[in-house]
Amino acid sequence: MNCDTTTQQITLNYQELKDMALQIRRDTIRMISFRGSGHPGGALGIADILAALYGYSMDHAPDRLNDPHRDRLVLSNGHICAAWYSVLSLQGYIPREELSTHRAINSRLQGHPARDKLPLLVETSSGPLGQGLSVANGLALAKRLDGHSGRVYCIVGDGEMQEGIIWEALLTSSHFKLANLTLIVAFNNLQIDGEVAKIKNLEPLAEKLSRFGWKVIDINGHDFDQIVQAFEAAKGEKNQPAVIIARTIMGKGIPFMENDPKWHGACPSPEEAKKALEYLGYASNYSDFPVPEEAE
Repeated sequence: MNCDTTTQQITLNYQELKDMALQIRRDTIRMISFRGSGHPGGALGIADILAALYGYSMDHAPDRLNDPHRDRLVLSNGHICAAWYSVLSLQGYIPREELSTHRAINSRLQGHPARDKLPLLVETSSGPLGQGLSVANGLALAKRLDGHSGRVYCIVGDGEMQEGIIWEALLTSSHFKLANLTLIVAFNNLQIDGEVAKIKNLEPLAEKLSRFGWKVIDINGHDFDQIVQAFEAAKGEKNQPAVIIARTIMGKGIPFMENDPKWHGACPSPEEAKKALEYLGYASNYSDFPVPEEAE
């Protein structure tokens, strides 16, 4: 999707992105509550970013998985993968009905993305936090050395930014001037044990990243105008890697989940899931994914 220059078309496309994000949130609740386990908080918070990535910014298509010039995404904080599996289904990479297998034994849609299950979609298996940016660095550098176009995107969580390996990788990105790399920090200031600021403070994060040699773009991660402009600014940078600090809300869209670290890894009860879906309503452009009859 590309936003045209007319105000009317931009407004229309933004609504499509909002509809996609809404469906990602609905899918996330249904997937996690159906299986009885998962990590809903961060997944709900990253939905707008993923909708803008796949619906606007990334150069990709399901029939181009073997294209060396396509954009790539490393989901380093893999526990939020329910949202990623949802957007993959909405973009035609996996069948909608497969979402009901999330976190099932032998499913392709593991609780943390597994490369051996989805080898052309998962750039690296994730679970241990902190490793994704190093992989993204390698992918971005390889694209340059091989003369391949396309960007590499990497999503990390704010709690993950406390890992030492991340800061080594940040130095590597800037040292090699990986301008084809965009890092997205999903910053909701919450991790499983509470507030990031109290556990190991990251601020002033923008200033630190700038001093590490990055172009820093600090945005409201739920404002599509800011998200789109941030992706465009990152693409326009030719001399250094770009990082988007996306200020998000854990549990976004569901009032009783918002800003509560409990929902980092708690599964909603059937009653809570029903209430959550009532808050989310319906997106007219998408349908619910089906579930096996024996599970209904």
